[in-house]
Amino acid sequence: MREISVDLIRDSVARLCQDANILLPPDIQAALREAVKQETSPAGLAVLEDLLENAALAGKMHLPICQDTGMAVVFADIGQEVHITGGWFEDAVRLGVADGYTSGYLRPSVVSDPLLRQNTGDNTPPVIHTRIVPGDQLHLTVAPKGFGSENMSATRLLSPSEGRDGIRRFVLETVEKAGPNPCPPVVIGIGLGGTLEKAALLAKQALLLPAQSVNEQAHLADLERDLLQAVNRLGIGPGGLGGRVTALALHILAWPTHIAGLPVVLNMSCHATRHAEATL
Repeated sequence: MREISVDLIRDSVARLCQDANILLPPDIQAALREAVKQETSPAGLAVLEDLLENAALAGKMHLPICQDTGMAVVFADIGQEVHITGGWFEDAVRLGVADGYTSGYLRPSVVSDPLLRQNTGDNTPPVIHTRIVPGDQLHLTVAPKGFGSENMSATRLLSPSEGRDGIRRFVLETVEKAGPNPCPPVVIGIGLGGTLEKAALLAKQALLLPAQSVNEQAHLADLERDLLQAVNRLGIGPGGLGGRVTALALHILAWPTHIAGLPVVLNMSCHATRHAEATL
């Protein structure tokens, strides 16, 4: 049994909130540089170059990549041999988010009630997903999610008979309808199978995969390639100004499902796809 204090968890979450909002992940930077090579639209190319310059300035000046610093989504893989000491785990995460956002001067974007709309002032509470895993370590991933892209996400409970063609239609309809709103070039996470809430979680987790990664299952890797090419043929382009690069990456995570269903969730992310992680 290994002990991890809530103070360490709080401080780690605070640091990750700031890192995720300030430092563009290396895989996304690489994807943007590759997109520059592919883009033929002058306007689209200018947008991509601005995004790379923006990322460099954000890191150099220790400023957020974007004014929307997102709602904090925290994934925690907790080893079953870990004993958390000094308090409650979720309190530590909440306090870490509050400290990270207030001390880092990150915009508080969370309201306490979906209808009454009063800002909580410190970007809490976060959304927390915990999973018990083997071992004696705690792995934390903080993924602040901006809502320009989150609002463009969608769910479709397909009939099994709709299959791959139904998934393809749904994805293209969703991206085309979104247009410039999610600040393309986007990263697309797709969750397939499970139940409604499982597919949504898979879609969010798919956004955390390295931009250059390929699905280990051949049929899903083929679907990822097909969908990414089809999305980029829509011509929405960087900034919605037209061009060849509408999406930097598209990833699918799948789960077994019921004989009567084919749940599909598309979680849209802007180019930043902010996330930072640490193992305690």
